[in-house]
Amino acid sequence: DYELKKSLSAVKDRMIKSMDAARIFYRKNYSLYDVGQKIVQRDLAWSLKQIRDQGAKAFYEGKIASRIADAMSKNGGLINLEDLKSYKPVIRNPVVGNYRGYRIYSMPPPSSGGIHLIQMLNILENFPLGNYGYNSAKSIHLMTEAMKFAYADRSEYLGDTDFVEVPTGLLTSKKYAAELSGRINPHRSTPSREIRPGNPDTCCGGNNTTQFTVADRWGNLVSNTYTINFSYGSKIVAKGTGILLNNEMDDFSTKPGVPNAYGLVGGESNAIEPGKRMLSSMTPTIILKNEKPFMATGSPGGSKIITIVLQIITDVIDHNMNIATATVQPRFHHQWLPDKIEMENGFSSDTIKILKNMGHTIETGRVFGSTQSIIKTGDYYYGYSDPRRPGGLTEGY
Repeated sequence: DYELKKSLSAVKDRMIKSMDAARIFYRKNYSLYDVGQKIVQRDLAWSLKQIRDQGAKAFYEGKIASRIADAMSKNGGLINLEDLKSYKPVIRNPVVGNYRGYRIYSMPPPSSGGIHLIQMLNILENFPLGNYGYNSAKSIHLMTEAMKFAYADRSEYLGDTDFVEVPTGLLTSKKYAAELSGRINPHRSTPSREIRPGNPDTCCGGNNTTQFTVADRWGNLVSNTYTINFSYGSKIVAKGTGILLNNEMDDFSTKPGVPNAYGLVGGESNAIEPGKRMLSSMTPTIILKNEKPFMATGSPGGSKIITIVLQIITDVIDHNMNIATATVQPRFHHQWLPDKIEMENGFSSDTIKILKNMGHTIETGRVFGSTQSIIKTGDYYYGYSDPRRPGGLTEGY
Protein backbone atom coordinates (compact mmCIF):
# COMPACT_ATOMS: atom_id res chain seq x y z
CA ASP A 1 0.00 0.00 0.00
CA TYR A 2 0.97 3.67 -0.11
CA GLU A 3 2.18 3.75 3.50
CA LEU A 4 4.59 0.82 2.98
CA LYS A 5 5.95 2.32 -0.24
CA LYS A 6 6.53 5.64 1.50
CA SER A 7 8.38 4.05 4.43
CA LEU A 8 10.57 1.88 2.18
CA SER A 9 11.43 4.94 0.16
CA ALA A 10 12.55 6.79 3.31
CA VAL A 11 14.99 4.05 4.36
CA LYS A 12 16.14 2.90 0.92
CA ASP A 13 19.68 4.30 0.98
CA ARG A 14 20.43 2.48 4.22
CA MET A 15 18.40 -0.66 3.58
CA ILE A 16 20.06 -1.58 0.29
CA LYS A 17 23.41 -1.84 2.08
CA SER A 18 22.14 -5.20 3.30
CA MET A 19 22.02 -7.43 0.23
CA ASP A 20 19.36 -9.68 1.73
CA ALA A 21 17.16 -6.77 2.80
CA ALA A 22 17.49 -5.21 -0.64
CA ARG A 23 16.52 -8.48 -2.32
CA ILE A 24 13.34 -8.72 -0.26
CA PHE A 25 12.04 -5.17 -0.18
CA TYR A 26 13.16 -3.74 -3.54
CA ARG A 27 13.29 -4.75 -7.19
CA LYS A 28 16.50 -6.01 -8.80
CA ASN A 29 17.54 -2.48 -9.77
CA TYR A 30 16.74 -1.24 -6.23
CA SER A 31 13.62 0.57 -7.44
CA LEU A 32 10.48 0.61 -5.29
CA TYR A 33 7.53 -1.71 -5.76
CA ASP A 34 4.41 0.12 -6.88
CA VAL A 35 1.23 0.44 -4.86
CA GLY A 36 -0.82 -2.69 -5.45
CA GLN A 37 2.12 -4.97 -6.18
CA LYS A 38 2.96 -7.89 -3.90
CA ILE A 39 6.16 -8.27 -1.90
CA VAL A 40 6.72 -11.99 -1.36
CA GLN A 41 8.92 -12.82 1.63
CA ARG A 42 9.95 -16.41 0.92
CA ASP A 43 12.74 -16.59 3.51
CA LEU A 44 10.45 -15.24 6.22
CA ALA A 45 7.82 -17.79 5.22
CA TRP A 46 10.45 -20.52 5.69
CA SER A 47 11.27 -19.16 9.17
CA LEU A 48 7.62 -19.02 10.17
CA LYS A 49 7.10 -22.62 9.06
CA GLN A 50 10.08 -23.65 11.20
CA ILE A 51 8.46 -21.99 14.21
CA ARG A 52 5.07 -23.48 13.36
CA ASP A 53 6.48 -27.00 13.26
CA GLN A 54 9.07 -26.83 16.06
CA GLY A 55 7.98 -23.98 18.34
CA ALA A 56 10.33 -21.50 19.98
CA LYS A 57 13.30 -23.89 19.77
CA ALA A 58 13.34 -23.41 16.01
CA PHE A 59 14.33 -19.80 16.58
CA TYR A 60 16.63 -20.12 19.58
CA GLU A 61 18.29 -23.48 18.89
CA GLY A 62 17.27 -24.78 15.45
CA LYS A 63 17.98 -23.88 11.85
CA ILE A 64 16.92 -20.25 12.24
CA ALA A 65 19.42 -19.82 15.07
CA SER A 66 22.16 -21.37 12.94
CA ARG A 67 21.46 -18.97 10.08
CA ILE A 68 21.44 -15.95 12.40
CA ALA A 69 24.71 -17.02 14.04
CA ASP A 70 26.26 -17.68 10.63
CA ALA A 71 25.26 -14.22 9.39
CA MET A 72 26.78 -12.73 12.53
CA SER A 73 30.12 -14.54 12.21
CA LYS A 74 30.48 -13.56 8.55
CA ASN A 75 29.73 -9.88 9.16
CA GLY A 76 31.44 -9.02 12.42
CA GLY A 77 28.37 -9.52 14.61
CA LEU A 78 28.47 -10.49 18.27
CA ILE A 79 25.58 -12.94 18.70
CA ASN A 80 26.42 -16.63 18.68
CA LEU A 81 24.48 -19.88 19.09
CA GLU A 82 25.03 -19.95 22.84
CA ASP A 83 23.60 -16.42 23.18
CA LEU A 84 20.45 -17.45 21.34
CA LYS A 85 20.06 -20.70 23.25
CA SER A 86 20.49 -19.07 26.65
CA TYR A 87 18.01 -16.24 26.05
CA LYS A 88 14.85 -16.43 28.17
CA PRO A 89 11.91 -14.05 28.26
CA VAL A 90 11.03 -12.63 31.66
CA ILE A 91 7.42 -12.20 32.74
CA ARG A 92 7.02 -9.24 35.09
CA ASN A 93 4.02 -7.80 36.93
CA PRO A 94 2.63 -4.51 35.64
CA VAL A 95 2.96 -1.29 37.58
CA VAL A 96 -0.35 -0.15 39.04
CA GLY A 97 -1.68 3.28 39.94
CA ASN A 98 -4.89 5.20 40.50
CA TYR A 99 -5.98 8.41 38.82
CA ARG A 100 -9.19 10.17 39.81
CA GLY A 101 -10.81 6.86 40.73
CA TYR A 102 -9.57 4.90 37.69
CA ARG A 103 -7.10 2.04 38.11
CA ILE A 104 -4.11 2.22 35.74
CA TYR A 105 -2.09 -0.85 34.68
CA SER A 106 1.00 -0.27 32.57
CA MET A 107 4.38 -1.70 31.57
CA PRO A 108 7.08 -2.23 34.22
CA PRO A 109 10.86 -1.91 33.86
CA PRO A 110 12.88 -2.32 31.77
CA SER A 111 10.32 0.01 30.20
CA SER A 112 10.17 3.42 31.84
CA GLY A 113 6.68 3.93 30.44
CA GLY A 114 4.44 2.65 33.21
CA ILE A 115 6.33 4.16 36.14
CA HIS A 116 6.53 7.64 34.65
CA LEU A 117 3.00 7.59 33.24
CA ILE A 118 1.71 6.94 36.76
CA GLN A 119 4.16 9.45 38.25
CA MET A 120 2.91 12.20 35.92
CA LEU A 121 -0.75 11.30 36.53
CA ASN A 122 -0.10 11.44 40.29
CA ILE A 123 1.42 14.92 39.94
CA LEU A 124 -1.46 16.14 37.77
CA GLU A 125 -4.06 14.74 40.16
CA ASN A 126 -3.19 17.69 42.40
CA PHE A 127 -4.58 20.11 39.80
CA PRO A 128 -8.15 20.37 38.41
CA LEU A 129 -7.13 20.03 34.76
CA GLY A 130 -10.73 19.79 33.62
CA ASN A 131 -11.41 23.29 34.93
CA TYR A 132 -8.52 24.84 33.04
CA GLY A 133 -9.77 23.95 29.55
CA TYR A 134 -8.41 21.49 27.03
CA ASN A 135 -5.00 22.52 25.64
CA SER A 136 -5.17 25.84 27.43
CA ALA A 137 -1.84 27.45 28.23
CA LYS A 138 -2.35 26.65 31.93
CA SER A 139 -3.04 22.95 31.40
CA ILE A 140 -0.15 22.58 28.91
CA HIS A 141 2.18 24.37 31.33
CA LEU A 142 1.28 22.11 34.26
CA MET A 143 1.54 18.94 32.18
CA THR A 144 4.89 20.06 30.77
CA GLU A 145 6.30 20.68 34.24
CA ALA A 146 5.15 17.20 35.32
CA MET A 147 6.89 15.75 32.25
CA LYS A 148 10.17 17.46 33.21
CA PHE A 149 10.20 15.93 36.69
CA ALA A 150 9.38 12.45 35.38
CA TYR A 151 12.03 12.43 32.64
CA ALA A 152 14.65 13.78 35.05
CA ASP A 153 13.94 10.84 37.36
CA ARG A 154 14.00 8.50 34.36
CA SER A 155 17.60 9.49 33.66
CA GLU A 156 18.69 8.48 37.15
CA TYR A 157 16.63 5.56 38.38
CA LEU A 158 15.33 3.44 35.50
CA GLY A 159 16.95 0.28 34.19
CA ASP A 160 16.63 -3.51 34.15
CA THR A 161 15.47 -4.63 37.60
CA ASP A 162 17.56 -7.79 37.27
CA PHE A 163 20.62 -5.52 37.50
CA VAL A 164 19.60 -2.36 39.38
CA GLU A 165 17.14 -1.55 42.13
CA VAL A 166 14.41 0.66 40.67
CA PRO A 167 12.38 2.47 43.40
CA THR A 168 9.08 1.74 41.67
CA GLY A 169 6.88 2.14 44.74
CA LEU A 170 8.45 5.45 45.67
CA LEU A 171 8.44 6.93 42.17
CA THR A 172 4.75 6.06 41.77
CA SER A 173 3.69 7.16 45.27
CA LYS A 174 1.13 9.89 45.83
CA LYS A 175 3.29 11.47 48.52
CA TYR A 176 6.29 11.93 46.21
CA ALA A 177 4.01 13.31 43.52
CA ALA A 178 2.55 15.82 45.97
CA GLU A 179 6.08 16.98 46.83
CA LEU A 180 6.90 17.44 43.14
CA SER A 181 3.62 19.21 42.38
CA GLY A 182 4.44 21.69 45.15
CA ARG A 183 7.62 22.61 43.26
CA ILE A 184 5.69 23.66 40.15
CA ASN A 185 5.42 27.41 39.64
CA PRO A 186 1.92 27.86 38.17
CA HIS A 187 2.97 31.00 36.31
CA ARG A 188 6.52 30.34 35.08
CA SER A 189 8.45 27.55 33.40
CA THR A 190 11.15 26.02 35.57
CA PRO A 191 14.34 25.78 33.45
CA SER A 192 15.46 22.19 33.03
CA ARG A 193 18.93 23.11 34.31
CA GLU A 194 17.30 23.78 37.69
CA ILE A 195 15.59 20.36 37.77
CA ARG A 196 17.58 17.36 38.90
CA PRO A 197 16.47 13.80 39.53
CA GLY A 198 14.48 13.83 42.75
CA ASN A 199 15.04 11.84 45.90
CA PRO A 200 11.83 9.88 46.50
CA ASP A 201 13.56 8.00 49.32
CA THR A 202 13.84 11.05 51.55
CA CYS A 203 10.32 12.14 50.64
CA CYS A 204 8.42 8.97 51.12
CA GLY A 205 10.44 6.45 53.12
CA GLY A 206 9.90 3.44 51.76
CA ASN A 207 10.89 4.75 14.55
CA ASN A 208 10.19 1.48 14.93
CA THR A 209 7.56 0.58 17.35
CA THR A 210 4.14 -0.97 16.73
CA GLN A 211 1.00 -0.93 18.86
CA PHE A 212 -2.12 -3.06 18.69
CA THR A 213 -5.06 -3.16 21.08
CA VAL A 214 -7.75 -5.85 21.37
CA ALA A 215 -10.92 -6.30 23.42
CA ASP A 216 -13.39 -9.17 23.37
CA ARG A 217 -17.02 -9.62 24.43
CA TRP A 218 -15.97 -11.15 27.77
CA GLY A 219 -14.01 -8.10 28.90
CA ASN A 220 -10.51 -9.35 28.16
CA LEU A 221 -8.19 -6.55 27.08
CA VAL A 222 -4.79 -6.59 25.36
CA SER A 223 -2.54 -3.59 24.84
CA ASN A 224 0.64 -4.70 23.07
CA THR A 225 3.61 -2.53 22.12
CA TYR A 226 6.59 -4.17 20.41
CA THR A 227 9.65 -2.67 18.84
CA ILE A 228 12.88 -3.09 16.89
CA ASN A 229 13.65 0.58 17.67
CA PHE A 230 14.09 2.54 14.42
CA SER A 231 12.17 1.88 11.20
CA TYR A 232 13.12 -1.64 10.04
CA GLY A 233 15.51 -1.92 13.00
CA SER A 234 19.11 -2.07 11.84
CA LYS A 235 17.95 -2.43 8.19
CA ILE A 236 19.89 -5.72 8.11
CA VAL A 237 18.34 -9.10 7.32
CA ALA A 238 20.01 -12.28 8.57
CA LYS A 239 20.68 -14.25 5.37
CA GLY A 240 18.19 -17.00 4.65
CA THR A 241 15.74 -16.02 7.43
CA GLY A 242 13.90 -12.96 6.15
CA ILE A 243 14.22 -11.61 9.70
CA LEU A 244 15.22 -8.00 10.25
CA LEU A 245 17.69 -7.50 13.09
CA ASN A 246 16.76 -4.89 15.66
CA ASN A 247 18.60 -1.70 16.58
CA GLU A 248 17.95 -1.71 20.32
CA MET A 249 21.48 -0.94 21.56
CA ASP A 250 20.69 2.78 21.22
CA ASP A 251 18.22 2.36 24.10
CA PHE A 252 21.13 1.80 26.49
CA SER A 253 23.03 4.73 27.99
CA THR A 254 26.35 4.51 26.20
CA LYS A 255 27.77 7.16 28.53
CA PRO A 256 26.15 8.98 31.48
CA GLY A 257 24.78 12.33 30.40
CA VAL A 258 25.15 11.66 26.66
CA PRO A 259 21.81 11.70 24.79
CA ASN A 260 20.72 8.86 22.52
CA ALA A 261 19.11 9.23 19.09
CA TYR A 262 15.89 10.46 20.72
CA GLY A 263 17.70 13.02 22.86
CA LEU A 264 17.12 11.02 26.05
CA VAL A 265 19.81 11.28 28.71
CA GLY A 266 20.53 8.27 30.91
CA GLY A 267 22.85 7.19 33.69
CA GLU A 268 24.56 4.19 35.20
CA SER A 269 21.28 2.34 35.88
CA ASN A 270 20.85 1.85 32.12
CA ALA A 271 24.51 1.27 31.24
CA ILE A 272 25.41 -1.59 28.87
CA GLU A 273 26.05 -4.92 30.61
CA PRO A 274 26.04 -8.53 29.35
CA GLY A 275 22.62 -10.13 29.66
CA LYS A 276 20.96 -6.83 30.54
CA ARG A 277 17.75 -5.61 28.92
CA MET A 278 17.82 -2.04 27.70
CA LEU A 279 15.42 0.65 28.89
CA SER A 280 12.49 1.56 26.66
CA SER A 281 9.60 4.04 26.69
CA MET A 282 6.88 1.58 25.67
CA THR A 283 3.64 2.28 27.54
CA PRO A 284 0.89 -0.23 26.71
CA THR A 285 -1.81 0.62 29.24
CA ILE A 286 -5.09 -0.85 30.48
CA ILE A 287 -7.52 1.17 32.61
CA LEU A 288 -10.34 -0.11 34.82
CA LYS A 289 -13.33 1.87 36.08
CA ASN A 290 -15.04 0.41 39.15
CA GLU A 291 -12.83 -2.66 38.59
CA LYS A 292 -14.41 -3.22 35.16
CA PRO A 293 -12.73 -2.82 31.73
CA PHE A 294 -12.76 0.80 30.63
CA MET A 295 -9.93 1.56 28.19
CA ALA A 296 -6.83 0.10 26.57
CA THR A 297 -4.34 2.19 24.63
CA GLY A 298 -0.73 2.54 23.56
CA SER A 299 1.44 4.03 20.85
CA PRO A 300 4.76 3.95 19.03
CA GLY A 301 6.83 7.13 19.14
CA GLY A 302 10.20 6.62 20.85
CA SER A 303 10.73 8.94 23.81
CA LYS A 304 7.34 10.56 23.16
CA ILE A 305 5.33 7.39 23.83
CA ILE A 306 4.84 8.13 27.54
CA THR A 307 3.52 11.65 27.01
CA ILE A 308 1.31 10.54 24.11
CA VAL A 309 -0.42 7.96 26.33
CA LEU A 310 -0.62 10.54 29.13
CA GLN A 311 -2.55 12.91 26.86
CA ILE A 312 -4.95 10.23 25.63
CA ILE A 313 -5.81 9.40 29.26
CA THR A 314 -6.24 13.00 30.42
CA ASP A 315 -8.26 13.87 27.31
CA VAL A 316 -10.73 11.11 28.16
CA ILE A 317 -10.81 11.36 31.96
CA ASP A 318 -10.30 15.08 32.57
CA HIS A 319 -11.88 16.53 29.44
CA ASN A 320 -14.61 13.92 28.82
CA MET A 321 -13.63 13.30 25.19
CA ASN A 322 -14.65 10.24 23.25
CA ILE A 323 -11.77 8.13 22.02
CA ALA A 324 -11.87 9.45 18.44
CA THR A 325 -11.76 13.09 19.55
CA ALA A 326 -8.98 12.38 22.04
CA THR A 327 -6.92 10.64 19.36
CA VAL A 328 -6.97 13.42 16.76
CA GLN A 329 -6.15 16.31 19.11
CA PRO A 330 -2.76 18.00 18.59
CA ARG A 331 -0.07 16.74 20.97
CA PHE A 332 2.90 18.22 22.82
CA HIS A 333 5.96 16.74 24.50
CA HIS A 334 8.73 17.68 26.91
CA GLN A 335 11.45 15.27 28.08
CA TRP A 336 13.48 17.51 30.45
CA LEU A 337 16.45 17.66 28.09
CA PRO A 338 16.58 19.38 25.67
CA ASP A 339 14.58 22.12 27.41
CA LYS A 340 11.79 22.71 24.90
CA ILE A 341 8.16 21.85 24.28
CA GLU A 342 7.74 20.05 20.99
CA MET A 343 4.30 20.67 19.51
CA GLU A 344 2.34 19.35 16.59
CA ASN A 345 0.65 21.94 14.38
CA GLY A 346 -2.86 22.88 15.46
CA PHE A 347 -2.33 24.80 18.71
CA SER A 348 -3.71 28.31 19.07
CA SER A 349 -1.17 31.02 18.32
CA ASP A 350 -2.44 32.85 21.42
CA THR A 351 -1.74 29.77 23.55
CA ILE A 352 1.77 29.48 22.15
CA LYS A 353 2.38 33.17 22.84
CA ILE A 354 1.24 32.79 26.48
CA LEU A 355 3.52 29.76 26.94
CA LYS A 356 6.48 31.67 25.54
CA ASN A 357 5.74 34.54 27.93
CA MET A 358 5.81 31.98 30.76
CA GLY A 359 9.37 31.10 29.76
CA HIS A 360 8.81 28.04 27.59
CA THR A 361 10.74 27.39 24.39
CA ILE A 362 8.41 26.09 21.68
CA GLU A 363 9.30 23.99 18.63
CA THR A 364 6.64 22.90 16.14
CA GLY A 365 7.15 20.12 13.65
CA ARG A 366 6.26 16.56 12.81
CA VAL A 367 3.39 14.56 14.27
CA PHE A 368 3.74 12.23 17.26
CA GLY A 369 2.94 8.54 17.47
CA SER A 370 0.07 6.38 16.28
CA THR A 371 -2.26 5.42 19.12
CA GLN A 372 -4.51 2.37 18.85
CA SER A 373 -7.23 2.58 21.48
CA ILE A 374 -10.40 0.89 22.66
CA ILE A 375 -12.86 2.32 25.20
CA LYS A 376 -15.99 0.80 26.75
CA THR A 377 -19.03 3.05 26.93
CA GLY A 378 -22.17 1.42 28.26
CA ASP A 379 -22.50 -2.00 26.68
CA TYR A 380 -20.34 -1.20 23.67
CA TYR A 381 -16.65 -1.05 22.82
CA TYR A 382 -15.46 1.77 20.58
CA GLY A 383 -12.09 1.65 18.83
CA TYR A 384 -10.10 4.28 17.00
CA SER A 385 -6.85 4.10 15.02
CA ASP A 386 -4.68 7.18 14.87
CA PRO A 387 -4.86 8.85 11.44
CA ARG A 388 -1.29 10.10 11.84
CA ARG A 389 -0.20 6.82 10.25
CA PRO A 390 -2.66 5.80 7.54
CA GLY A 391 -1.72 2.11 7.81
CA GLY A 392 -3.79 1.68 10.99
CA LEU A 393 -7.09 -0.20 11.13
CA THR A 394 -10.03 -0.39 13.51
CA GLU A 395 -12.23 -3.43 13.06
CA GLY A 396 -14.97 -5.09 15.09
CA TYR A 397 -18.11 -7.12 14.81
